[in-house]
Order: sequence, then C-alpha cells, then structure tokens
Amino acid sequence: MTREFIPAAKPIIGEEEVEAVSAVLRSGMVAQGPQVKAFEEEFTAQLAPQTHSIAVNSGTSALHIGMLAAGIGAGDEVIVPSFTFAATGNSVGLSGATPVFADIELDHFCLDPKSVEAAITDKTKAIMPVHLYGHPANMTALQEIADRHGLMLFEDAAQAHGASLNGKMVGTFGTFAAFSFYPTKNMTAGEGGMITTGDATVARNCQLYRNQGMEIRYQNEVIGLNNRMTDIHAAIGRVQLTKVGGWTEARQANAKFLDENLEGVIIPPVADGATHVYHQYTIRVVDTDRDRFMQALQEEWQVGSGVYYPIPNHRLPSLAHFAPGLDLPVTEVAAQQVVSLPVHPSLSQADLERVVEAVNACAKAGA
Repeated sequence: MTREFIPAAKPIIGEEEVEAVSAVLRSGMVAQGPQVKAFEEEFTAQLAPQTHSIAVNSGTSALHIGMLAAGIGAGDEVIVPSFTFAATGNSVGLSGATPVFADIELDHFCLDPKSVEAAITDKTKAIMPVHLYGHPANMTALQEIADRHGLMLFEDAAQAHGASLNGKMVGTFGTFAAFSFYPTKNMTAGEGGMITTGDATVARNCQLYRNQGMEIRYQNEVIGLNNRMTDIHAAIGRVQLTKVGGWTEARQANAKFLDENLEGVIIPPVADGATHVYHQYTIRVVDTDRDRFMQALQEEWQVGSGVYYPIPNHRLPSLAHFAPGLDLPVTEVAAQQVVSLPVHPSLSQADLERVVEAVNACAKAGA
C-alpha cells in the first residue's frame, strides 16, 4: 500500500497571497511602503494590542534590533534559554552582549524561573524567555523576578502568534517582543519579522535601526542596519493575518485529537491560564530509541517528524564559548527526548488518524 507522505510542517500559500503580491509588483512600490505600514497596524490590532509594531526582514533581525533599541550592548548580560533555535543566543551576541543560558521546565520547555534567578549577576540587564513551540513562558514569575532585580523583560515570540497567558497576549508583556514570519511559522510573509513594544522610544529606535539609522532621508541619527521589510512580504503577511485565527483553531483541534489518542509517549501539557497555539506539537519519547522511532514513523508509516532542537545553544560551536562547562540537566533531557509531530492546519482527519496509529505502533514496538 502506497501512502502519501505527511510532512511535519507545511506552509500554506493561497491564491489571495499570490494576487496580493501581483498587485504590489504592478504598483511599482516594492520596497518598504504602504503595505508595510498597513501590516504593522493590523498586526498590532489583531495580535499585540496597545503596542507599536515594527516590521523587519526576519525574526532574527527583530530580536537583534529589539536588543539595540532597548540599549543592550557590550558588557551586558541577557538571560536566555539554551533549548531554542540559535537565533535567540545569536541576537544577544550580535548586540555585543553576553547570552547567559538558563535551564527550562520540562513540561512546557520554557525558561525555569528558579534557574533564571540563579543566573542573575551584577551585569544582567534583561531576561528573554522563548514562548517555545507556541506555549507561553511563565511570564508572571519572570516579570516578578525582573521587577525585583530591576531588569528588563524581552520576549522571543517567534513561534507564538496569538498565544496568551491569563488573557494577556504574548508580545505585550516585555520591553519588546519579536515574531517571525518564516515559511513554516503559524503565519508567514514569505520571510520577515515583527517587533512589538509598548514603549514609544524603543519603537522609534527600532524604526531607526532597521532603516540605516534614519527617519528622515539622509539624516542618519545612529549607526543603523538595512533590515527593512518589503511591501511584497508585507502584502503576503496581511493576507495571512486574515487566516491565522482559523489556522490556530485547527492546530488546537488537531492537538486535542492527538492528546486524546496517543499512547506510550508523553504528550505536551498546557499550563493553567495558557493558550497554546501549537507551532509544534512536541511529545517526549522516553522508553524508546528516538532515532529508530522517527525512522519507523517515516519509513513504515510515511509520517514526518522533527527534533527541535537536538543541540542546545550552550553546546553549539558558535555559542559554547559563552558558557564553558555549563550544566543544564533539564535542557539535556529535553534535547534527547523531544519529537515534534504534524499538527498543521492542512491535515485531514485521515492524516491525524494515521499519525496516531503510527505513533502508538512505534511506541509499543519500541521502534
């Protein structure tokens, strides 16, 4: 029997996006222009109320520019998780500061407040949790720590469009937040990122840094970057904004089905008061060889999966020099056990049933 492969992630681009891009190309205005401005306003209204949104060319640029705009630089330390994509640590290093890696909580894969508190020094300027896989970090506890120590709180919300905690949306907690529009994110602009901030000064700084340090042409106020978003990408993002709410509901429904039917693996719990948007549906495989488990899913069942992330930031060749000899035991457990399964909105009921059948069979067999 030949089965169609079920990918672990899949971008969804429709005719509306194609038409939006064509309209921009026909207009002759393809660089940062009216589409970017409209995208920023609509993003604020829908996903980050009462903030300023500043569009840039990638999620990494959003993190980097946010750091610069908040005044992070040489001699500063920013506490971040190690269990995340390298862009988190990279953005701190790019700003000239030092990333200080803290451990995570195993249930939700987000920063452990106790580990954060233990990592604070007299050089610490900020804490930057990652809302990993679309589950909000424990912002209540982290905000309390930040307030008590006089620190800024940033948010890496690259994977968390529409997630919330106790009714407050991610992207509205800290000094700034950064979202990504990479093709496999819950919504895409083809490529791009968005900074959100409730601080008008930080917002203006972001606008300067993304555009060669100038607000008025040729009047450069700071040494800036060329990290603008194009109107082409913004046009895609605007269309995707109209769809992401429905896609999120589909992801949540798909995750619920997996929650109710998977056996032999540890399913991802959701914290009280948290709205999980399931950029990834990430299980833990404990009593099974993970590599064989994933190989069996693909070869025997044609079900894709992924490991996000197999090498923690503090052990990457690019970042390890910031953390010589560091031991993060929970991070290491997660890196050895996590497997992300398909949960994207394009899955059919038959696809979901095959994912369940495949996972349960492979877990039972010990792969």
